[in-house]
Amino acid sequence: MISEELFDNFPQVKKRTLNRLPINPESCSEDTVVQKGRFPSWLHRTLPEGGSLFKTTSLLQKYRLNTVCEEAKCPNRLECYAKKTATFLALGKECTRNCGFCDIDFSKTPHLPEEDEPERIALSVGELGLKHVVITMVARDDLPDGGASHIAKIIQTVRARCGGVTIEVLTSDFCANFEALDIVLAQSPEIFNHNIETVRELSPRVRHRATYDRTLSVLRYVKGTNRCGHVKSGIMVGLGETLSQVKQTIFDLHGAGCDIITIGHYLQANRKKLPVKAFITPEQFKTYEEYGYSLGVKFMYSAPFVRSSYNAGEVQQITEAKKS
Repeated sequence: MISEELFDNFPQVKKRTLNRLPINPESCSEDTVVQKGRFPSWLHRTLPEGGSLFKTTSLLQKYRLNTVCEEAKCPNRLECYAKKTATFLALGKECTRNCGFCDIDFSKTPHLPEEDEPERIALSVGELGLKHVVITMVARDDLPDGGASHIAKIIQTVRARCGGVTIEVLTSDFCANFEALDIVLAQSPEIFNHNIETVRELSPRVRHRATYDRTLSVLRYVKGTNRCGHVKSGIMVGLGETLSQVKQTIFDLHGAGCDIITIGHYLQANRKKLPVKAFITPEQFKTYEEYGYSLGVKFMYSAPFVRSSYNAGEVQQITEAKKS
């Protein structure tokens, strides 16, 4: 069973009357009452053992590092920490965008980036023994380059200290500043990730400042530069989207050059965030996966607990193997 602590992260999911999407969500709107403390069976999971989990937590505290696992209340946090892995959140934990789905703190004037953060991240990568490093970031529209030079410095420092690691960056759209993108791409990350988050029709309500078409333009630009190993993006479902809208988004991402597409279930982080509109079944996730593969997407990762950086190292290895 999922822990009570994790239920507390998603208060309105416990009490709301939700539409449960069948295989064809456009043909049915049957309501299912979700009782307090009850998720569908496919959102239940076994808690991991605590030894490595506490070691990971202690190490992150030692180096004063932020993770998207903590700040965004990721439901996979305990599992990933138990496997001695985490997704680093660079440039502080205050974001200049206030998206409807995300629990990271919003600030118009966040703190300046910490100059020693690249070194602290590199030290933790070494102590955790990571082979694949995922570096994400808060949006920093207050900075001239959106934080691109800081991300580039992190990549440089990690590679200098930890030879042989592969690096995945999950960035903002940098307001479509391609010069800022070039600063990051000059480091040739193995994976460049920028999430589209939701379907076109819901994007204005779900995202703040970012737009559906701007995300596609960023992904298309990155693919065209041929300066990273793979291009990746992700979608959340359960926000009220339709089957055809999700398929169109997969189609658009493939057209923009995405090699990897992740699809996971949205879960409401707190009462101020957008409510879950539907519980999507594993069968529906499988339908999305099969559709992506039918288009020629190299790797589809589609399941309720999937997140952008979930099992990212394994995803990178599988996708890389498909190149040969």
